[in-house]
Amino acid sequence: MGLSTASVYPQNTEAAFRYAAELGYDGIELMVWAEPASQSIATVQAYTRKYGVPVLAIHAPCLLISQRVWGSDPVSKLERSVRTAEALGADTVVVHPPFRWQRRYAEGFADQVAELEEDSPVIVAVENMFPMRADTLFRGAGSVKRLERRGGPGLALTTFSPSYDPTDTGFRHYTLDLSHTSTAGADPLALAARMGHGLSHLHLADGRGAAHDEHLVPGEGTQPCAELCAMLVRSGFSGHAVAEINTQNARTTQDRAGMLHRTLAFAREHLNGFAPAQSRLSENSAH
Repeated sequence: MGLSTASVYPQNTEAAFRYAAELGYDGIELMVWAEPASQSIATVQAYTRKYGVPVLAIHAPCLLISQRVWGSDPVSKLERSVRTAEALGADTVVVHPPFRWQRRYAEGFADQVAELEEDSPVIVAVENMFPMRADTLFRGAGSVKRLERRGGPGLALTTFSPSYDPTDTGFRHYTLDLSHTSTAGADPLALAARMGHGLSHLHLADGRGAAHDEHLVPGEGTQPCAELCAMLVRSGFSGHAVAEINTQNARTTQDRAGMLHRTLAFAREHLNGFAPAQSRLSENSAH
Protein backbone atom coordinates (compact mmCIF):
# COMPACT_ATOMS: atom_id res chain seq x y z
CA MET A 1 0.00 0.00 0.00
CA GLY A 2 1.57 3.25 -1.16
CA LEU A 3 1.00 6.93 -0.49
CA SER A 4 0.91 9.43 -3.35
CA THR A 5 2.89 12.55 -2.61
CA ALA A 6 -0.08 14.45 -4.09
CA SER A 7 -2.11 13.35 -1.07
CA VAL A 8 -0.29 15.71 1.29
CA TYR A 9 -0.54 18.86 -0.84
CA PRO A 10 0.02 21.73 -0.04
CA GLN A 11 2.76 20.13 2.03
CA ASN A 12 5.79 18.94 0.11
CA THR A 13 7.34 15.71 -1.10
CA GLU A 14 9.44 15.19 2.01
CA ALA A 15 6.31 15.52 4.16
CA ALA A 16 4.76 12.62 2.21
CA PHE A 17 7.75 10.41 3.06
CA ARG A 18 7.45 11.43 6.71
CA TYR A 19 3.72 10.61 6.85
CA ALA A 20 4.31 7.29 5.09
CA ALA A 21 6.97 6.29 7.62
CA GLU A 22 4.92 7.41 10.65
CA LEU A 23 1.65 5.85 9.53
CA GLY A 24 2.98 2.56 8.20
CA TYR A 25 2.60 2.87 4.43
CA ASP A 26 4.74 0.49 2.39
CA GLY A 27 6.02 3.04 -0.10
CA ILE A 28 5.52 6.21 -2.10
CA GLU A 29 4.08 7.14 -5.46
CA LEU A 30 6.09 10.18 -6.52
CA MET A 31 4.05 12.85 -8.28
CA VAL A 32 6.48 14.76 -10.49
CA TRP A 33 5.40 18.38 -10.65
CA ALA A 34 6.66 21.95 -10.08
CA GLU A 35 8.32 21.30 -6.71
CA PRO A 36 12.06 20.93 -7.49
CA ALA A 37 12.48 18.07 -5.00
CA SER A 38 9.96 15.94 -6.91
CA GLN A 39 12.07 16.30 -10.07
CA SER A 40 15.41 15.37 -8.47
CA ILE A 41 16.51 11.75 -8.32
CA ALA A 42 19.23 12.55 -5.79
CA THR A 43 16.84 14.38 -3.46
CA VAL A 44 14.25 11.60 -3.56
CA GLN A 45 16.95 8.99 -2.95
CA ALA A 46 17.96 10.98 0.14
CA TYR A 47 14.37 10.92 1.40
CA THR A 48 14.21 7.16 0.83
CA ARG A 49 17.31 6.64 2.93
CA LYS A 50 16.23 9.09 5.65
CA TYR A 51 12.74 7.67 6.16
CA GLY A 52 13.25 4.05 5.07
CA VAL A 53 10.38 4.29 2.59
CA PRO A 54 10.89 3.10 -1.01
CA VAL A 55 9.44 4.63 -4.16
CA LEU A 56 6.94 2.20 -5.69
CA ALA A 57 5.77 4.27 -8.64
CA ILE A 58 6.35 7.50 -10.55
CA HIS A 59 3.44 9.63 -11.73
CA ALA A 60 4.58 11.27 -14.96
CA PRO A 61 4.20 15.08 -15.18
CA CYS A 62 1.18 14.98 -17.48
CA LEU A 63 -1.34 17.07 -15.53
CA LEU A 64 -2.48 20.43 -16.86
CA ILE A 65 -0.54 22.09 -14.03
CA SER A 66 2.68 20.25 -14.92
CA GLN A 67 2.72 20.80 -18.68
CA ARG A 68 6.09 22.63 -18.48
CA VAL A 69 7.77 20.33 -15.95
CA TRP A 70 10.77 18.61 -17.60
CA GLY A 71 10.15 20.64 -20.75
CA SER A 72 7.18 20.85 -23.08
CA ASP A 73 7.66 17.63 -25.08
CA PRO A 74 5.39 14.91 -23.61
CA VAL A 75 7.19 12.17 -25.54
CA SER A 76 10.53 12.89 -23.87
CA LYS A 77 8.82 13.44 -20.49
CA LEU A 78 7.29 9.97 -20.54
CA GLU A 79 10.65 8.41 -21.40
CA ARG A 80 12.31 10.42 -18.63
CA SER A 81 9.65 9.19 -16.19
CA VAL A 82 10.56 5.59 -17.01
CA ARG A 83 14.28 6.28 -16.58
CA THR A 84 13.57 8.02 -13.27
CA ALA A 85 11.59 4.98 -12.10
CA GLU A 86 14.54 2.75 -13.02
CA ALA A 87 16.95 4.96 -11.08
CA LEU A 88 14.72 5.01 -7.99
CA GLY A 89 13.92 1.29 -8.04
CA ALA A 90 10.22 1.85 -8.82
CA ASP A 91 8.47 -0.69 -11.02
CA THR A 92 5.56 1.42 -12.32
CA VAL A 93 5.00 4.68 -14.18
CA VAL A 94 1.48 6.12 -14.09
CA VAL A 95 0.51 8.25 -17.08
CA HIS A 96 -2.69 9.85 -18.36
CA PRO A 97 -3.93 9.48 -21.94
CA PRO A 98 -2.75 12.36 -24.16
CA PHE A 99 -4.75 15.55 -24.48
CA ARG A 100 -6.39 16.09 -27.85
CA TRP A 101 -4.19 19.09 -28.63
CA GLN A 102 -1.05 16.94 -28.20
CA ARG A 103 -1.53 15.51 -31.68
CA ARG A 104 1.95 14.12 -32.38
CA TYR A 105 2.12 12.62 -28.89
CA ALA A 106 -1.37 11.14 -29.22
CA GLU A 107 -0.62 9.56 -32.60
CA GLY A 108 2.41 7.70 -31.28
CA PHE A 109 1.34 7.21 -27.65
CA ALA A 110 0.35 3.53 -27.78
CA ASP A 111 3.49 2.63 -29.71
CA GLN A 112 5.71 4.60 -27.31
CA VAL A 113 4.18 2.90 -24.27
CA ALA A 114 4.73 -0.52 -25.85
CA GLU A 115 8.32 0.30 -26.80
CA LEU A 116 9.18 1.64 -23.34
CA GLU A 117 7.81 -1.51 -21.71
CA GLU A 118 9.73 -3.67 -24.17
CA ASP A 119 13.02 -1.98 -23.29
CA SER A 120 12.54 -1.66 -19.51
CA PRO A 121 11.39 -3.74 -16.53
CA VAL A 122 9.19 -0.75 -15.59
CA ILE A 123 5.54 -1.02 -16.57
CA VAL A 124 3.63 1.98 -17.93
CA ALA A 125 0.10 1.88 -16.46
CA VAL A 126 -2.29 4.16 -18.37
CA GLU A 127 -4.89 5.76 -16.11
CA ASN A 128 -8.62 6.19 -16.65
CA MET A 129 -9.66 9.84 -16.69
CA PHE A 130 -12.99 11.71 -17.04
CA PRO A 131 -14.68 14.30 -19.26
CA MET A 132 -13.81 17.82 -18.22
CA ARG A 133 -16.42 20.55 -17.81
CA ALA A 134 -16.35 23.68 -19.92
CA ASP A 135 -16.46 25.95 -16.89
CA THR A 136 -13.40 24.16 -15.47
CA LEU A 137 -11.35 24.29 -18.65
CA PHE A 138 -12.18 27.77 -19.88
CA ARG A 139 -12.00 30.76 -17.55
CA GLY A 140 -11.93 33.52 -20.17
CA ALA A 141 -15.30 35.27 -20.50
CA GLY A 142 -15.34 34.97 -24.30
CA SER A 143 -14.69 31.23 -24.25
CA VAL A 144 -17.37 30.60 -21.64
CA LYS A 145 -19.94 32.64 -23.57
CA ARG A 146 -19.26 30.68 -26.74
CA LEU A 147 -19.68 27.40 -24.86
CA GLU A 148 -22.85 28.62 -23.16
CA ARG A 149 -24.42 29.14 -26.58
CA ARG A 150 -23.52 25.53 -27.37
CA GLY A 151 -25.04 24.05 -24.25
CA GLY A 152 -23.98 25.84 -21.08
CA PRO A 153 -20.83 26.14 -18.99
CA GLY A 154 -21.34 22.64 -17.56
CA LEU A 155 -20.97 21.06 -21.00
CA ALA A 156 -18.74 17.95 -20.80
CA LEU A 157 -15.81 17.88 -23.20
CA THR A 158 -13.74 14.87 -24.18
CA THR A 159 -10.29 16.39 -23.83
CA PHE A 160 -8.33 13.14 -24.07
CA SER A 161 -7.35 11.34 -27.26
CA PRO A 162 -8.91 9.11 -28.32
CA SER A 163 -10.84 8.74 -25.05
CA TYR A 164 -10.62 9.22 -21.29
CA ASP A 165 -11.11 5.42 -21.02
CA PRO A 166 -7.78 3.75 -21.91
CA THR A 167 -9.48 0.42 -22.57
CA ASP A 168 -10.92 2.00 -25.73
CA THR A 169 -7.36 1.83 -27.12
CA GLY A 170 -6.03 -1.18 -25.26
CA PHE A 171 -2.77 -1.33 -23.29
CA ARG A 172 -0.86 -4.04 -21.46
CA HIS A 173 -1.16 -2.25 -18.11
CA TYR A 174 -3.67 0.11 -16.52
CA THR A 175 -4.15 2.31 -13.47
CA LEU A 176 -7.70 2.37 -12.09
CA ASP A 177 -8.63 5.59 -10.27
CA LEU A 178 -11.84 5.47 -8.23
CA SER A 179 -12.24 9.23 -7.99
CA HIS A 180 -12.03 9.47 -11.78
CA THR A 181 -14.72 6.82 -12.28
CA SER A 182 -16.95 8.85 -9.97
CA THR A 183 -16.46 12.07 -11.93
CA ALA A 184 -16.95 10.22 -15.23
CA GLY A 185 -20.12 8.49 -14.00
CA ALA A 186 -18.49 5.17 -14.90
CA ASP A 187 -18.93 1.79 -13.21
CA PRO A 188 -15.55 0.95 -11.63
CA LEU A 189 -16.38 -2.75 -11.36
CA ALA A 190 -17.15 -2.94 -15.07
CA LEU A 191 -14.05 -0.93 -15.92
CA ALA A 192 -11.88 -3.19 -13.77
CA ALA A 193 -13.35 -6.19 -15.57
CA ARG A 194 -12.47 -4.63 -18.95
CA MET A 195 -8.93 -3.96 -17.74
CA GLY A 196 -8.70 -7.59 -16.68
CA HIS A 197 -5.24 -8.83 -15.75
CA GLY A 198 -3.83 -5.61 -17.19
CA LEU A 199 -5.05 -3.78 -14.07
CA SER A 200 -1.76 -3.40 -12.25
CA HIS A 201 -2.13 -0.19 -10.23
CA LEU A 202 -4.96 1.22 -8.10
CA HIS A 203 -5.52 4.80 -7.00
CA LEU A 204 -7.62 4.25 -3.91
CA ALA A 205 -10.00 7.16 -3.33
CA ASP A 206 -13.72 7.91 -3.49
CA GLY A 207 -16.19 10.42 -4.89
CA ARG A 208 -19.82 11.46 -4.80
CA GLY A 209 -20.28 12.02 -8.53
CA ALA A 210 -19.39 15.72 -8.58
CA ALA A 211 -18.39 17.40 -11.84
CA HIS A 212 -14.88 17.91 -10.43
CA ASP A 213 -12.31 15.37 -9.28
CA GLU A 214 -12.95 14.88 -5.53
CA HIS A 215 -10.45 12.27 -4.26
CA LEU A 216 -12.27 11.57 -1.01
CA VAL A 217 -11.18 9.11 1.66
CA PRO A 218 -12.41 5.66 0.52
CA GLY A 219 -15.71 4.78 2.14
CA GLU A 220 -16.75 8.44 2.42
CA GLY A 221 -18.27 8.71 -1.05
CA THR A 222 -20.56 6.63 -3.25
CA GLN A 223 -18.06 4.49 -5.16
CA PRO A 224 -18.12 0.72 -4.44
CA CYS A 225 -14.62 0.83 -2.99
CA ALA A 226 -15.01 -2.22 -0.74
CA GLU A 227 -16.58 -4.25 -3.54
CA LEU A 228 -13.79 -3.27 -5.92
CA CYS A 229 -11.17 -4.30 -3.36
CA ALA A 230 -12.91 -7.63 -2.85
CA MET A 231 -12.94 -8.14 -6.62
CA LEU A 232 -9.19 -7.51 -6.76
CA VAL A 233 -8.52 -9.94 -3.91
CA ARG A 234 -10.55 -12.65 -5.69
CA SER A 235 -8.66 -12.06 -8.94
CA GLY A 236 -5.25 -12.35 -7.26
CA PHE A 237 -4.31 -8.70 -7.80
CA SER A 238 -0.62 -8.27 -7.00
CA GLY A 239 -0.03 -4.67 -8.03
CA HIS A 240 0.22 -1.53 -5.94
CA ALA A 241 -2.70 0.18 -4.26
CA VAL A 242 -1.92 3.85 -3.66
CA ALA A 243 -3.78 6.37 -1.53
CA GLU A 244 -4.48 9.38 -3.73
CA ILE A 245 -6.80 11.56 -1.70
CA ASN A 246 -7.35 15.30 -1.34
CA THR A 247 -6.34 16.60 2.09
CA GLN A 248 -6.16 20.30 1.20
CA ASN A 249 -9.02 21.09 3.59
CA ALA A 250 -7.23 19.55 6.57
CA ARG A 251 -6.83 22.26 9.21
CA THR A 252 -3.80 20.71 10.94
CA THR A 253 -1.15 18.10 10.25
CA GLN A 254 -2.99 15.85 12.71
CA ASP A 255 -6.19 16.20 10.67
CA ARG A 256 -4.26 15.30 7.52
CA ALA A 257 -2.65 12.33 9.28
CA GLY A 258 -6.10 11.16 10.35
CA MET A 259 -7.35 11.19 6.75
CA LEU A 260 -4.29 9.31 5.56
CA HIS A 261 -4.62 6.79 8.38
CA ARG A 262 -8.31 6.15 7.58
CA THR A 263 -7.34 5.47 3.97
CA LEU A 264 -4.61 3.06 5.02
CA ALA A 265 -6.97 1.32 7.46
CA PHE A 266 -9.53 0.87 4.67
CA ALA A 267 -6.91 -0.64 2.39
CA ARG A 268 -5.49 -2.95 5.05
CA GLU A 269 -8.97 -4.23 5.91
CA HIS A 270 -10.26 -4.71 2.38
CA LEU A 271 -7.08 -5.64 0.52
CA ASN A 272 -4.82 -7.18 3.17
CA GLY A 273 -7.35 -8.52 5.67
CA PHE A 274 -6.01 -6.85 8.80
CA ALA A 275 -6.08 -3.51 10.62
CA PRO A 276 -2.95 -1.32 10.77
CA ALA A 277 -1.50 -0.38 14.13
CA GLN A 278 -2.56 3.02 15.44
CA SER A 279 0.26 5.51 14.88
CA ARG A 280 1.30 8.34 17.13
CA LEU A 281 0.32 10.85 14.43
CA SER A 282 -3.19 9.47 14.00
CA GLU A 283 -3.70 9.20 17.75
CA ASN A 284 -2.92 12.88 18.09
CA SER A 285 -5.36 13.69 15.29
CA ALA A 286 -8.24 12.54 17.46
CA HIS A 287 -7.54 15.18 20.11
